[in-house]
Amino acid sequence: MKRQRDRSTWMVFRWPALLAVVSISGLTCALLGDGMADILSWLLLGSLPLVMAIAWLRNPVQQ
Repeated sequence: MKRQRDRSTWMVFRWPALLAVVSISGLTCALLGDGMADILSWLLLGSLPLVMAIAWLRNPVQQ
């Protein structure tokens, strides 16, 4: 059995906080901008499912 490491609050919430900032930035660009801002919003919002898929594939379910 693996021993769980103690993790600080920052270690636990840094990725969700980063994803929240990227998401809010993408939504803001989509609402307020046009042209290049639309492309930026697509890139920012499209990166979220990509990051989640990578995290899901790297951490298989432990039984």
